[in-house]
Amino acid sequence: QVQLVESGGGLVQAGGSLRLSCAASGATFSNFAMGWFRRAPGKGREFVTAINGNGGSRYYADSVKGRFTSSRDNAKNTVYMQMNALKPEDTAVYYCAASPRWIPSRIRGIQEYDYWGQGTQVTVSS
Repeated sequence: QVQLVESGGGLVQAGGSLRLSCAASGATFSNFAMGWFRRAPGKGREFVTAINGNGGSRYYADSVKGRFTSSRDNAKNTVYMQMNALKPEDTAVYYCAASPRWIPSRIRGIQEYDYWGQGTQVTVSS
């Protein structure tokens, strides 16, 4: 069982930056790929980024590519997402998730992740 706790959300002006963190416990962290997803008001949960267990491979949604960067510190059991050049359309609840698998063709799918955090709100004002 993996427990995930996100932090770092908040209110920021367009063009600003935030760094989200997700602290994991309950299992060997490096055995899990980690993903970030978001749910905007009135929309479904969508993929943002994923990073494999050793941090050597990452994928990004086209909407955030070049602005968001995921990283992880396995010694601290924590995954991060640096968000720069934020836009109002980035407003959402952001969730981190853990998957015991790394299948590149499937890693963007919600169904690949077995464990989820409770989410943290990010609001970008125009």
